[in-house]
Amino acid sequence: MTATTEILRPASYVYGTWHTAPDGQTLHDAVYGRPIAVISSEGVDFAEALRYGREVGGPALRKLTFHTRARMLRALATYLLERKEDYYQLSLLTGATRRDGWVDIEGGIGTLFNYASMARRDLPDERFLPEGKVERLGKGGTFVGRHLLVPREGVAVQINAYNFPVWGMLEKLAPAFIAGMPSLVKPAPQTAYLTERVVRDIIASGLLPEGSLQLVTGDPGDLLDHLEEQDMVAFTGSAATAQKLRVHPNIVARNVPFNTEADSLNASVLGLTVRPEDPEFALYVREVAREMTGKAGQKCTAIRRAIVPRDRVEEVVAALRAELSKVTVGDPARDDVRMGALVSTEQRERVRATLDALKAETSVVIGGEERELLGGDREKGAFLDPTLLLCESPLTARGPHELEAFGPVATLLPYDTLEEAAHLSKMGRGSLAGSIVTYDRAEATELVMGMASSHGRLLILNRDDAKESTGHGSPLPQLLHGGPGRAGGGAELAGLAGVKHHMNKVAVQADPTTLAAITHEYVPGAEVREDVIHPFRKTFDEIQVGDSLLTHRRTVTEADIVNFAALTGDHFYAHVDEIGAKEGIFGKRVAHGYFLISAAAGQFVWPAPGPVLANYGLENLRFVEPVGIGDTIRTRLTCKRKIRKDLRPGETRPTGVVEWHAEITNQRDELVATYDILTLVERAPDASDDLTA
Repeated sequence: MTATTEILRPASYVYGTWHTAPDGQTLHDAVYGRPIAVISSEGVDFAEALRYGREVGGPALRKLTFHTRARMLRALATYLLERKEDYYQLSLLTGATRRDGWVDIEGGIGTLFNYASMARRDLPDERFLPEGKVERLGKGGTFVGRHLLVPREGVAVQINAYNFPVWGMLEKLAPAFIAGMPSLVKPAPQTAYLTERVVRDIIASGLLPEGSLQLVTGDPGDLLDHLEEQDMVAFTGSAATAQKLRVHPNIVARNVPFNTEADSLNASVLGLTVRPEDPEFALYVREVAREMTGKAGQKCTAIRRAIVPRDRVEEVVAALRAELSKVTVGDPARDDVRMGALVSTEQRERVRATLDALKAETSVVIGGEERELLGGDREKGAFLDPTLLLCESPLTARGPHELEAFGPVATLLPYDTLEEAAHLSKMGRGSLAGSIVTYDRAEATELVMGMASSHGRLLILNRDDAKESTGHGSPLPQLLHGGPGRAGGGAELAGLAGVKHHMNKVAVQADPTTLAAITHEYVPGAEVREDVIHPFRKTFDEIQVGDSLLTHRRTVTEADIVNFAALTGDHFYAHVDEIGAKEGIFGKRVAHGYFLISAAAGQFVWPAPGPVLANYGLENLRFVEPVGIGDTIRTRLTCKRKIRKDLRPGETRPTGVVEWHAEITNQRDELVATYDILTLVERAPDASDDLTA
């Protein structure tokens, strides 16, 4: 039995202080209906909160590099993970089971870890992000351009739904924080007490710069009236509410970016080729049942429409009846309960009303009778038993494709052809997530191509990926969470795309040397610095972007080509067959491309031990012109950029990666090959290194 005698008073954290109102809305726990919290935002100055974010949080974040922010985010994730049991206890009051809470709490914290890792791995240790290649804008090479991404100088206002009070906040906070943009979090009131507890710990940790996170519990008041052009809004909730907020006069007038992730009528398709004895049949039944009952069906990605072959309907119903009969309902604090309650009795009544409307075009095939309740209060609590409907004529029905019962409810839709199945999935007018269960690759391909335009994410589930699959409804930090049409037309997560969404793209046009100075990356054609000290004799700290070495010359001989062919076993005719080569595209024998790279290494490598520890990789290789017998080559090696590496556990030798731009030219100064080399280089220890780890 969940137990709490204390009435919680979730506060707002704005302009550096905790703000609690004396009166407000009373919240009840979802299981027994007891009053548990009073929530209000009365007295909050929303204009001041936004100003504080812009003038305090924003500047503090923009002083930091991506890597520094990532280290802060990782430290915060570790800090929150140590306190997760406190969050689980509060989560029980929302009606969530331990498994439901795991997705919300540890899933949210895991998103922080993921974004911290992505930022350290894929972003530079800078306050801005160069994007794409350098574009040559003039024939002489003195006028070039490149795109840069910089943080927006506003506040990311994040309006979250009630169903994931932890994950919903952290999955928006993570990319905004990495981008360098402060967040103002507005959770849904029903579960705001859990969000507030997590925010209270975040503020107490002192790990984030002041002003980078603010929280408003209770009513949002006139918050949207005070938004400015550099601000952003990210909304998660119902499609109807999203439509109202999107056309708010101030949002429209100031062209404030508005990202929506709305509830959608997600579908799962069972392939025509799947038979009841196949592993995929059991996978489909298990997935539908899990999506119906996880979080008591209160997930924006849950399966609302189960699209199955018409001749498999009876078998699917029988299998789902058996699977759902195992689902025990009651107090989520009990170990023997698999499904808890909806978030509130008000939400339960909304689901019942939608269910009644759906019955006009469907029949109930599972449900309708109250199950035994294992703890909790049937009347005061917000319990609703799993219900499966069947729509015999899904192509002409409207309700299943328009009405969403945001609870443990799904509708079976029979189909006859794959084209019809894809069409049914698209009748929901846009979905966050869809799934296809089949082992037939041709069938999967046809369904993906038929469904892709109306979905943000598609899972193909079969016996090969079932063990590792995260399931139909689980958003992943690396992949898009969003969808077209009814789903909102927005995009969250998607790896670094979520970070870039919070940044402004600007095209910078300049001469190569100036552009290199701005971006801290060497640009071909920019001025270089040549030194009597070989660049491979310099440590990571000593080497500078633009340091360059122009090597001695080497004439390519027939012996070079023959010996390289013998050493590698590469006897391609263009290198070793005089007659075949003359008839080929070059008209003569040419050197192996990989011989040129090897020869260039022999020209620029410093042979003695030194700071350069290893070759870390080679990227962007292009062979531009052929090199024949008697041609003379030389190489220019220039430091393109530097990437500091953190010490990993067990490492005691600090290092960084130096990226070098290599250009091989011939005796006519024509470019014959270009590529980038990554070397692991020793660096001096600094304050962030823990040499005792």
